[in-house]
Amino acid sequence: MPSRIENAFLVAAAGELITGMLGNGFILLVNCIDLVKNLKLSTADCILTGLALSRIILLCIILFDSLLMVFWQHLYAIDKLAKFISVFWTLSNHLTTWIVTCLNVFYFFKIANFSHPCFTWLRWRISRVLLVLPLGSLFLLFFNFELLDTFTNFWVNLYQRHERNSTWSLDVSKTLYLNGLIVFSFIYLIPFLLSLASLLLLFLSLMRHTRNVQRNSSSRDFKTEAHKRAMKMVMSSLLLSMVNFTSILLTGWFSLLLQNHQANLAVLLLSTFVPSGHSFILILGNNKLRQAALGLLWHINCHLKMVKPSAS
Repeated sequence: MPSRIENAFLVAAAGELITGMLGNGFILLVNCIDLVKNLKLSTADCILTGLALSRIILLCIILFDSLLMVFWQHLYAIDKLAKFISVFWTLSNHLTTWIVTCLNVFYFFKIANFSHPCFTWLRWRISRVLLVLPLGSLFLLFFNFELLDTFTNFWVNLYQRHERNSTWSLDVSKTLYLNGLIVFSFIYLIPFLLSLASLLLLFLSLMRHTRNVQRNSSSRDFKTEAHKRAMKMVMSSLLLSMVNFTSILLTGWFSLLLQNHQANLAVLLLSTFVPSGHSFILILGNNKLRQAALGLLWHINCHLKMVKPSAS
């Protein structure tokens, strides 16, 4: 039977997972309805749709992993099941990371303004640039899958020893696991640096634009607000990416150093916050999604007002 701490974790995780499913499901539903009506989607909507779908898959995997960790922890000792979870988590997490990176790069090319011919050339080919990024990331995905055996074997050995209540003597596995974490860190450093570069270049573009506005004494300045909104979106995704990456590393460190099951549950709860919370930031930062959300809330409010008199 789960302990009180595990029950509290399940309640909190269920709340985050439901919230994440609702947020990402709403983005997916609105864009699918728009696709049916107009038979096309904008570049931004395509990115958001792909991101919502990949995060729904990621949340389902986290839910499955959470249930195993609380109720059927002994099943982690099964090699095939551990590899199944690892493969699908790696694929969905990789896709999510790079789609977020594509979104940040899109904000940069859409909002920023530079006179350099290279920037202009890339801006006119933004769709191809955004296609090259995830295709190029497949090379890094190959290294991710190469690390799977190292990580999976470590977890299987860990839970097998936990089942036998034997002492910890996995020095070789520890070394391999730490080396794998270092390679894993470098793999996820690339999309982080791309997003960070997008943020810094947006800031540089904003500074140049502000000087031009002050020089021309323009009163109505929509471009400055667009820069600020884009920077807020990129900055929020960067911060959440850092939280997600930190939670992944902490899971490994807690297993190596603390060997604490409850600490892993807390880190897993932290990792669930990222795909759940970011969906609502995206909804608030997108005019179409925000209007659709406000319309939905208005209809729900009207329905509740109609139900109350009839109930009384």
